[in-house]
Amino acid sequence: MKQERYGTIKRSIASAGCLGQDCRIIFLMERFNTRARLILICGLPAAGKTTLAKALESRLHAVRFCPDEWLEALALDIYDEERRARIEALQWALSQQLLRSGLTVVIEWGTWGRSERDTLRVGARALGAAVELHYVSAPVEVLFERLQRRGAENPPIRLEDLKRWSKIFQAPTEEEMALFGCFESDGLERSYV
Repeated sequence: MKQERYGTIKRSIASAGCLGQDCRIIFLMERFNTRARLILICGLPAAGKTTLAKALESRLHAVRFCPDEWLEALALDIYDEERRARIEALQWALSQQLLRSGLTVVIEWGTWGRSERDTLRVGARALGAAVELHYVSAPVEVLFERLQRRGAENPPIRLEDLKRWSKIFQAPTEEEMALFGCFESDGLERSYV
């Protein structure tokens, strides 16, 4: 049965006039039943977004987008909201191209608001991609302690800022998570596929 299926796939690729690398990509996607996947990492600063995103990037051979890294690489202020918005728009445009190619993309923007997560979910699904939401969280005091330890932000994030942001942040609700499908949990994060 498997031999028949793969023979059919090879014949379909050949009849479509597919040549070279494109054939191998299509064949491998069919063979391993893969499809494009967008993974959203949601949480406040120091919640563990980058740690999780890098692990997923490595494990899934994904492309990871983190605006802080791009801002720092360009020697720009990570608190410049206008430039951050432009970089996130560019990262989303690139993400869509990668999803159209059947790849896995990890976005670790924090996605603080439901409307932002909805836009990304709907946009990726319109391209035929699966979408996952990984929500990482910790108490504000723990987040602040982690920020103090890592000392990467310049200027440093103040406890007052973190408390204010935690009030602005819209944690995913069960209703929203249901839009992502099945629930998985490993105790450190809540993931919705």
